[in-house]
Amino acid sequence: MQRSISLRLAAGMLLTLALAACGTTPRLDRQFGASVAALRAQQTLNVQAGANRDPVSGIDGQAASAAYDNYQKSFSAPVPQPAAFTIGVGTRP
Repeated sequence: MQRSISLRLAAGMLLTLALAACGTTPRLDRQFGASVAALRAQQTLNVQAGANRDPVSGIDGQAASAAYDNYQKSFSAPVPQPAAFTIGVGTRP
């Protein structure tokens, strides 16, 4: 008899714990994505920038192409960096 009551009590506690884990989070679900939308809105400088169809004025095509070529060449033959421990060695005040 005592064992039956203990078994029922343990089963009831286990069921209670299992059902407690099934709770919903309506407050979190309602706010889902709101922080991302707020941060995106705070980082937008000009909301109407996409509607502007004027071409960007600035560097011409030939200069831009030369700058891009130089940028690409910098990866094939990078400039050697001096050693970090040679700072100030060999200089006179």
